[in-house]
Amino acid sequence: MLSKAVESYLQVRRAAGFQLYHDRSILLRFSRYACKRGETHLVSETAIEWAGQADSLSERDRRLRALVRFASHAYAEDPKHQIPPQDLYRRYRHRRTPFIFSSVHVSHLLEQAQLLGPLGSLRPHTYITLFSLLSVTGLRVSEALNLRFDDLTPDGLVVQRTKFRKSRLVPLHETTVQGLQEYEVHRRKLAPSDNYFFVSLHGHRLCYESVRKVFHSLVEKAGINCGDNRRPPQIHSLRHTFAVRALKDCRCDRDYVDRHLLALSTYLGHAHVADTYWYLEATPELLGDIAAARDSFVKGGA
Repeated sequence: MLSKAVESYLQVRRAAGFQLYHDRSILLRFSRYACKRGETHLVSETAIEWAGQADSLSERDRRLRALVRFASHAYAEDPKHQIPPQDLYRRYRHRRTPFIFSSVHVSHLLEQAQLLGPLGSLRPHTYITLFSLLSVTGLRVSEALNLRFDDLTPDGLVVQRTKFRKSRLVPLHETTVQGLQEYEVHRRKLAPSDNYFFVSLHGHRLCYESVRKVFHSLVEKAGINCGDNRRPPQIHSLRHTFAVRALKDCRCDRDYVDRHLLALSTYLGHAHVADTYWYLEATPELLGDIAAARDSFVKGGA
């Protein structure tokens, strides 16, 4: 009965767009463990005991959280399932402030991309266009690397094969469209075996590891570094920067901000608006806006 409940849970979550690679492995292993003990429902004591057998604290926490998510679902259908406490193995860690690119940083990054060799090849055009696109749209790098010619439409980019297996339309500024079209002219001179938009020198889809290495090389050559407790610049920092700048440019009105965040969440392809909140960091500009709003409120303003 427990194994059937696990399979039912996995089917429901997958239908909602979740891949559940780690959760599936955890739940199937726990199900076998519990069944050997003759248990047909999730028992909190057994779940805690099994999760505690992991070698590291982080893996114990991962196991227990996966079991809690499953138990919460299963309990709704059968109250015989027990829901364990989810914070038993949780380790509280200080999250370093992510790196936020300035417009100057992005310019320096692209200047270094322009110098990439071989001379006269498509490579500099590819990386200038790729990193520019990530900067102005907040796309996941995997989404950008999966783009094909047909995904660029008059209405914007059709992003397919996303993290949650859903497609979405990403509207583009006219300057972004122009940049993509200019790159496409150079790109179509190649005759690759597929029609991926961003390709290597051999005409095949760019792989993430190659892009990551080029990115870090360009960051180093451009002299971009955090110099404090922030995380070093990552490719994902471009997506994070886009989300933060989107909030900074938002009108200071609570109702408008709520609508803006919902639109931003949809634009970024998040499954839940709470995932968007994770991206919002207190930059000096945002803190200045908050201070100004506070002064206005104290003085009787809106």
